[in-house]
Amino acid sequence: MNSYTHPLTKEQATKLRALLEELGFEFSPKQWTIFFAQQNKLSVAVYEKGPKVLVQGRGVEEFVQFELEPKILGEAKLGYEEVHSPEMFQPHFGVDESGKGDFFGPLVIAGVYVDPGIARKFLDAGVVDSKRIGSDARIRTLADMIRKSSLGLVETVLIGPAKYNELYEKFGNLNRLLGWGHARVIENLLARKPGCLRSLSDQFADAGVIRASLLKHGRKIAIEQRPRAESDIAVAAASIVAREAFINWLDRKSKELGLRLQRGVSPGVKESARKLVEMNGPGALREVAKVHFRTAHETAPDDYPAPPARENWPGRQDSLKR
Repeated sequence: MNSYTHPLTKEQATKLRALLEELGFEFSPKQWTIFFAQQNKLSVAVYEKGPKVLVQGRGVEEFVQFELEPKILGEAKLGYEEVHSPEMFQPHFGVDESGKGDFFGPLVIAGVYVDPGIARKFLDAGVVDSKRIGSDARIRTLADMIRKSSLGLVETVLIGPAKYNELYEKFGNLNRLLGWGHARVIENLLARKPGCLRSLSDQFADAGVIRASLLKHGRKIAIEQRPRAESDIAVAAASIVAREAFINWLDRKSKELGLRLQRGVSPGVKESARKLVEMNGPGALREVAKVHFRTAHETAPDDYPAPPARENWPGRQDSLKR
């Protein structure tokens, strides 16, 4: 194990700093952190966002088991995951998506199969929810490991912006589109692993949305959804695979256009949209962006209608309109 991350309370962050000082760690400034400390080849960073701690380098497992867990977190989880979360080690598919909240880029849905052996490999390699990984290089390294360790039972459905806009107009909301994408991933995995009896994903809609989209292969599988499903190792792995496909698409398209397509819905995204429309016209947005977002209307109001007022949105699926 060469990395470990865990959310902290502010009180735990304060206690951890005192512990590191007591252990002789050397502190130095690091962007976005509350503090950053090193000793030999082990580093401990507590990030402002969360806050959360990231432990990296040599001796991660020993530090977590003998210092962080007993003295700061007050619980022993590392190495006892089978005891605390036995269902995570049972054979199942984890499904997650990337790009649904980003104006530019595709919607990517990925699925990964795990069994006890695969789950342990993922945990030992440091697989966590992709939102907890700030480095694209780390995303790509982990995605490569996941593909190699999962017996090839990884599936990705990438819906490019042009197709996404077409499907969004057909389905009428994001939940149905997501349900369709999740169903395709599950069906494709079941074609290769027909004995798998359970699929897990984050809760975005009634499971019936997915089940209604399943074809003959998927009629018997149990579709499970729950909040914060990314704590499951299979869902976390799927989030990494989906994120890699998303950032690779965005990087490739940015190079083709000679224009950096920013992530999310920040002011930089709006500036990129404005430049793209100036370069190639309003129609270019349909090829690289999700045009039901408010950003499309703000950039080219004559070509893209404004989304409904927030209080009139029919459900969570439309809360992603910007």
